[in-house]
Amino acid sequence: MLRARVNGVELVYELNGSGEPLVLIHGAQSDRSIFAGLLPTFTDRFQVLSFDQRGSGQSEKPDMDYTIALLADDTAALLDEVGFDSAHIIGVSMGGMIAQEFALRHPAKARSLVLGCTTPGGPQAVPLSGEGIANAYSTKEMSAEERGRALAEAAFTTGYIEAHPEVITAMIEARRNRPIDPVGFGHRMKAAFSHDTYDRLPSIACPTLVLTGKQDALIAWENSSLLAERIPGAACVVLEPAGHVFWIEQPEQSRRAILDFLHHHTA
Repeated sequence: MLRARVNGVELVYELNGSGEPLVLIHGAQSDRSIFAGLLPTFTDRFQVLSFDQRGSGQSEKPDMDYTIALLADDTAALLDEVGFDSAHIIGVSMGGMIAQEFALRHPAKARSLVLGCTTPGGPQAVPLSGEGIANAYSTKEMSAEERGRALAEAAFTTGYIEAHPEVITAMIEARRNRPIDPVGFGHRMKAAFSHDTYDRLPSIACPTLVLTGKQDALIAWENSSLLAERIPGAACVVLEPAGHVFWIEQPEQSRRAILDFLHHHTA
């Protein structure tokens, strides 16, 4: 575990593997640990940067207004800190929002883009709504059991939970070990709900792959279709059955899709 002060905030990060630079950007209430199962997929071909964003995990959680643009600038500053002039970018959920903004604000730093289970935001997108969103992303005080269970039930398909009930226990333990800071999380959620890149997406110039689960109850899969339609040359893969954390429910298909894409866009 390493630390760096960038863009006015201290971020905790890790570097693993060797090869071309690759950056993993996590979602709203998770941290770099969400990629633990996916990380070994990349470390024999890429030097992988994973980090806890502002307001998340072990990084600082300043009480101030956050924006997706600010979080994208944090990411760009961290790349500079670790010596990456550019990198392949993988962002999931809110991390996919940050990845879009990163590619728009720092185009020279984005070699390629993988956008997972995310949305362009704005009035053209299918909105984030429903009981699943309300429970999973509530900013009110919740116990580790309440928050872990709510997120698991929203992020995974019912069939997957029935086959793997241990995911609920794992989510609860994750929240016990890494409690959500209500102040930082509140600022992060405000940033996520203000996200809107729809009109600017045609300006993304790097190769792009969009991935999602067909049964995603948090961010509707149709948003991935919108992203692929708006970003020039983007490819779209919809996995099923799979919910929000598609790379856990469909690990082999997810790895194959991402690695095939990266293979075509590495030196």
